Amino acid sequence: MALLADGLAGWPRESTAIVGSSLGGFYATALAERFGCKAVLLNPAVYPARDLASHIGEQAAWHDLGERFFFEPRFIGELRQLETGPLARPENYFVVIAKGDEVLDWREMAARYAGARLCLLEGGDHALSGFDAQLPTVLDFLDRA
Repeated sequence: MALLADGLAGWPRESTAIVGSSLGGFYATALAERFGCKAVLLNPAVYPARDLASHIGEQAAWHDLGERFFFEPRFIGELRQLETGPLARPENYFVVIAKGDEVLDWREMAARYAGARLCLLEGGDHALSGFDAQLPTVLDFLDRA
């Protein structure tokens, strides 16, 4: 997170936008709140410290089950430190949420981003299969800086 914040430090806020999916959506929210810029979130994690607490220990990477890593207890504290309160500028957010997300609860996502521009998709999945249909709307949101 420090690397991302340092990288964004010199960018012009009025034309900066951050895009994040799942846990990346959580990180994008933390950065957008810190820098006051726009963010597009795709099925964003809302409570990762809570949700990941039961995964401490050795894990397999989702994209390659042969790749292993160790999820440390300290990571939960780091996630808690990144939590933000209510959105300072909900109008800076466009959130795409699939009601069929098999990993995260769409109702929690919608509640967390109340006041933001929401795109609630019936069905769907955590990977947002068919996301390409949302691209024109996402680009329109980003173009209205």
